[in-house]
Amino acid sequence: MTMILTSSSMLSPVRRSGARVLVALGLVTVLGAATGCGGEPPPPPTGRVERGTVVTKVSASGSLSAIREQNLGFPKEGQLKDVMVKVGDRVQPGQVLARTDDFFLRQTLNQLQGQLNSQQALFGKFVNDTTVQGAEATLDQARRILSATQRSVEAQLVADASATDSAHKQLDFDSYSLDKVQEQLRADQVSCAASGGIPYTPPPPGNGSAGTGGPNSSVGVGPAQAGVDNPVKAGPVSAGTTGSGPVGTGNPACNRIPRDQENVGKARSTVLSDKAALVAAQQKENVDRTQGQVTIENARQNVVTAQNSLESAASDRPFNIDQQAALVADYAAQVVAAQRDVDNTVLRAPVGGTVAVINGTVGEYVQSSTGTSPLAPGVNAAIPGLNGVTSSTSSSLGNPATGAQRPGGTQFIVLDDVNSFQVVVPFEESDASKVAPNQRVNVTFDAIPDLTRAGTVVSVAPAGSNISSVINYYVTVVLNETDPRLKDGQTAQARVITNQVEDVLTVPNSAVRKRGDQSTVTVIDANGTQQQVRFQPGLIGDDRTQVISGLREGQQVILREGV
Repeated sequence: MTMILTSSSMLSPVRRSGARVLVALGLVTVLGAATGCGGEPPPPPTGRVERGTVVTKVSASGSLSAIREQNLGFPKEGQLKDVMVKVGDRVQPGQVLARTDDFFLRQTLNQLQGQLNSQQALFGKFVNDTTVQGAEATLDQARRILSATQRSVEAQLVADASATDSAHKQLDFDSYSLDKVQEQLRADQVSCAASGGIPYTPPPPGNGSAGTGGPNSSVGVGPAQAGVDNPVKAGPVSAGTTGSGPVGTGNPACNRIPRDQENVGKARSTVLSDKAALVAAQQKENVDRTQGQVTIENARQNVVTAQNSLESAASDRPFNIDQQAALVADYAAQVVAAQRDVDNTVLRAPVGGTVAVINGTVGEYVQSSTGTSPLAPGVNAAIPGLNGVTSSTSSSLGNPATGAQRPGGTQFIVLDDVNSFQVVVPFEESDASKVAPNQRVNVTFDAIPDLTRAGTVVSVAPAGSNISSVINYYVTVVLNETDPRLKDGQTAQARVITNQVEDVLTVPNSAVRKRGDQSTVTVIDANGTQQQVRFQPGLIGDDRTQVISGLREGQQVILREGV
């Protein structure tokens, strides 16, 4: 007798849309009884690990609503230029219905376009402005001028220093010369005074022959000696006189004194000139140094000014560009708005439908569209018979039960029987939290069991509604497909796809057993041996679970019955 052992993990319950519990003990008892009777137990149901799509959905029921009427008009008032349709015409989406005169709007557009072009040109001027490059060039030039000025001043000061030094040397030399001629003058004066102050007188011609000597010759005898020999009559003897004839008398030094005095005067005058020249050279050096410093500082100030100009230009440039870019964007937005005003002078059908009302003929002025459609509570569809009611003077055809007026009023055109449907369904709050705009929806209909149409979630109500003591949130679903069998008010089932992964490894939900945070399946190998395998699950769908790791494609797993 074969015994089937069931682990506690295999007997744990799985919760799905409510509490479902398998009574493992009863299952074991039944299997044991069958075995005890000698019969083979039926093979357990199996499934496979295979690639596929895992989808999670939430569903709810609601009513199908047809958008019966669409109010159409021009955003701005204008004179009707063309009306291309008549009451009762069937129109298609995008079809041109009417036009208003766009002359003034187009003129406004042209003016704004011109201003935009001008602003763009100014923007380009700021972007390509060479002020910064010019300021950089000016700064470089100012620096070169400063460097050249410093070199020029240094060269001038060197020349001035050389001139001052030369004047010093000339003064020293001429002072030395003055001292010499003064010494000569004093020597000659002393010599002349010592000889009695008698100037030297040469002998008369023919009174003797120079160069002859005799016993009384006084060659080489100075004034003092001559005075001793002849203290009364003797006078200075001319140097170099010899012979026995008469010789010159007096001291030649006395003859040189006038010339020495002249030389001293000239030397003093030269020294005075040298002193004046030295003072002038020193003053010129001081003046040149001061003027050079001023010139250098002026050149340095030009460098500072050029640096400030560069920094100012570099600092202002990005802000000027940003400002011009903002102005360009502003004018561009105005051009877009003006272009839209021109485009809106052409009225097109947003959806297909039948023209129910036209209020206006060519040449008349139409007002801007102001009519609105009252919506039914909790849905996104208009209340039948009240679309666009804005005036009690409208046609009396309407809803007799409510006394509502026929659509029209101030609307220019009303489209009726628009071939578009939507479903407004309430979702209980736990399901509503998973619904978001743009999610895909599969819609089925109780009256047409074989029909399924695709839809899209448009919006989710921000506030809940109490329906039978349960908080629900209305969700508007627009059908992307239609069918001639669809009628207003039909019951529809909306299944919103909240999550979906495609082409992933999956396992049937009924094969999965969970204990805490661990998920396992029972795998049957080729020999029929059963083994419990742990795996990592991913997205858990309505009927299959995504396998992240732990299983491989093609493995056979045991399914739990009754799940």
